[in-house]
Amino acid sequence: MTHVSYSLSCMQLRELSQLVLDSITHIALGACIGEIYAGRSLGKKALAAGAVAQTIPDFDFIASFWLNPANDLLAHRGFTHSILFVALTAYPLALILSRWRWSSGLNISGWAWLITIELCTHLFLDAFNAYGTAWFEPFSHTRISFNSLFVADPLFSIIPITVMVALFLFPEGHKSRVRWSAIAVIICSFYLIYSLINKKIVDKEVETSLEAQDLKYHRYFTTPTPGNVWLWYIVAESDSGYHIGYRSVFDSNESISFQYFERNDDLLEPVADHEDVQHLIRFSQGYYVVSQYENRWVFNDLRFGQMLGWEDPAAPFVFYYFLQHPNDNELLIQRGRFSRWTTESIFSFAERIWGT
Repeated sequence: MTHVSYSLSCMQLRELSQLVLDSITHIALGACIGEIYAGRSLGKKALAAGAVAQTIPDFDFIASFWLNPANDLLAHRGFTHSILFVALTAYPLALILSRWRWSSGLNISGWAWLITIELCTHLFLDAFNAYGTAWFEPFSHTRISFNSLFVADPLFSIIPITVMVALFLFPEGHKSRVRWSAIAVIICSFYLIYSLINKKIVDKEVETSLEAQDLKYHRYFTTPTPGNVWLWYIVAESDSGYHIGYRSVFDSNESISFQYFERNDDLLEPVADHEDVQHLIRFSQGYYVVSQYENRWVFNDLRFGQMLGWEDPAAPFVFYYFLQHPNDNELLIQRGRFSRWTTESIFSFAERIWGT
């Protein structure tokens, strides 16, 4: 029993490290933008102001303390990640800050623009990964997902984090402060464009391969596998299930191998009226299958990938919700992400990235 508890604890630490990296990325990018916008007016205080302003939307994590997991999925990146939230928040916060002695150096208008830029950057960046961002809440529940960046990509994060540390070390007024901040923002922007270019290439290859194999589908999506923009996870929806595969931008083989998964939505009929199930279906945007995992029926959201699916095409999915035991559901999005990773898996993952 002790060994099992320790293993679970280590797994959760690996999963949580991804969430921490995502938060640090927003902090670092926010600090760089703060330096560009207000470094001359606020000095090093601009770093803190920018970092805090860009993390404000993620304060929605507080809701998780009283919401059940299914409801929390919809609350996260919900209203606090909407355009309306930005419009309602920026000026009142600017008004408060303009009256605070610590923040002297910017007037109300200056603070309002800084907060608006930081909040909009957060909303825009979050839309690049698979979770989805509710830009139009409460008027529309549609979630915006470009599906071109993994939620925690070290190559995207390393530059703004490094520059943020350097900015704290550089003396105020140093001529390189704005230059290095601008370089960090520009590199991040080019990386986002690069991810979209790779996605466009992969999407074209997916469509060609599906057509060549005469696999009928209604819609599909592609999204990066953990920590990179070269190996992509593919889900193509058919009448009763999904064709799932992987494609590296470095693959030389034109054909993509797909594994088929039945949706099994008839298994949801006994619990179809339950609020949790309805929320899960809405959150998954219809990309789900019902299957058995650990001898229990689970709802799988396909958008978040498989556990080492590039090694085992029939691998279980990262996102799984215990339908019969809802109280056993915690850390839904990330809990299966690294549960089967070993040293060998890391090497095989790197090999798969570089193509077949």
